[in-house]
This record gives sequence, C-alpha cells and structure tokens, in this order.
Amino acid sequence: MGIHYDYKSTRGEKALKKEAKRKARLEQRKAKRNLKSKTENVEDKMHDIQKTITLDDLTNPDKN
Repeated sequence: MGIHYDYKSTRGEKALKKEAKRKARLEQRKAKRNLKSKTENVEDKMHDIQKTITLDDLTNPDKN
C-alpha cells in the first residue's frame, strides 16, 4: 500500500484539473493579447502630412 496506493485512482482527476488549468492560462493569454492589440490600434494615429512637424509636437505628450 503506502504512498502509491491512490496514484492510479486519482490519475484521471488530476489530468482533468491540469487540463482545466492549462485552458484557463490560454484564455488569460488570449484576453491579454486582445486587450493589448485594441490599445495599440487606438494609438496608431498618424500625424497630418500637410502640417509641418514642430518641436512642440514632438515633445508635448498632452497635445493630441
């Protein structure tokens, strides 16, 4: 008996828990990746080509 007695009896349960944990991690990664890509799309605004770029445009973070 001893230590290895319940290994086979709980093997399936442990496998299911491990699979659920893996799927949860994958879902978190997908959610994080989607959130990150949404924020990048918002910040991809281009500067007006016809307007001259000034030092104030480059250095002032609050100016849109």
